[in-house]
Amino acid sequence: MAITLSERAANRVRKFLDQRGKGVGLRLGVRTSGCSGMAYTLEFVDETLPEDIVFESFGVSVLIDPKSLTFLDGTELDFVREGLNEGFQFNNPNVKNSCGCGESFNV
Repeated sequence: MAITLSERAANRVRKFLDQRGKGVGLRLGVRTSGCSGMAYTLEFVDETLPEDIVFESFGVSVLIDPKSLTFLDGTELDFVREGLNEGFQFNNPNVKNSCGCGESFNV
């Protein structure tokens, strides 16, 4: 089981953490939402919780709860720029389909 960051994503996370002036890493998860059933969550965290599973990728800690790991195992988080838009992109091999707006998915 593993969650990874691309080098671009790790660099962007480090930049955000430096700008915040604190933080231990990035928490990834899933929640029930949207027309396809699940949506990704992403937040910067200042402390590790006892139940967190921690992965290291390019020197950045990625924290995830055990329930979310079931849906995100094998996922790579990338940071992409397309024209004037930029943002994190989840490359999740478990996704069976997603909604047209790209905000939710189904496994």
